[in-house]
Amino acid sequence: MKKINTALTIAGSDSSGGAGIQADIKTMTVNGVYAMSVITALTAQNTTGVSGIMEVTPDFLAQQMDAVFSDIRPDAVKIGMVSSGALIEVIADKLAEYEAQNVVVDPVMVATSGARLISEEAIETLKSRLLPLAAIITPNIPEAGVLSGEKIESFADMEKAAMRIGDTYQSAVLCKGGHSVNDANDFLYAEKQGCWLRGKRIDNPNTHGTGCTLSSAIASFLARGEKLPTAVRRAKEYLTGALEDGMDLGKGSGPLNHAYQIVK
Repeated sequence: MKKINTALTIAGSDSSGGAGIQADIKTMTVNGVYAMSVITALTAQNTTGVSGIMEVTPDFLAQQMDAVFSDIRPDAVKIGMVSSGALIEVIADKLAEYEAQNVVVDPVMVATSGARLISEEAIETLKSRLLPLAAIITPNIPEAGVLSGEKIESFADMEKAAMRIGDTYQSAVLCKGGHSVNDANDFLYAEKQGCWLRGKRIDNPNTHGTGCTLSSAIASFLARGEKLPTAVRRAKEYLTGALEDGMDLGKGSGPLNHAYQIVK
């Protein structure tokens, strides 16, 4: 009988398939792990925007997490969109109860289309309950600004924000470029050390779900036993390839081809 490493995504469903749970499952599958999901919300969305969000109840969220952890324990957990403080409390409680490992938190606050996905009270709960449980936090520049209280307009600002977040929550931080500062260079801060991960700028306006994809890829490689810096680098390489594929779907910012390595 064959064993396989496992990863769990806790996030919202994207009806257009480009972000959220759907992007996470595709990413985890093609990167060699068995993917499981706990859904925090259903969204009605496509490449042009989000038109509706319907949250699950805290009790049902807890039931989903119990169902997963009591049967097929995940080797890594990726957490994406969670729009209310009550749901974040449940996730934090269950992660602590089951002593979850390799927790990757993508602090999703705003969709690629610009739609706000999280309330102010949920941000405070995220900071106090969930971020301290993370092995790595993967904010983009606007999110890093919110979490650090820093105004980010330069490479030095990215470094300062990442260090402040990492030191505050005792977690590794990947501060992602791509929003106003640069298009492809990310700053990784882990164990009091920082390094730049240089990336190739790709002229592709279709970036729906890039954050979900990167964080899920990191979780996949952590689940497979890779050390954190290697997991981040391999995830970044995977995302670059998905962007380079140049798939073009939808009327807005389209999704990536998560299966670019196997579908020619």
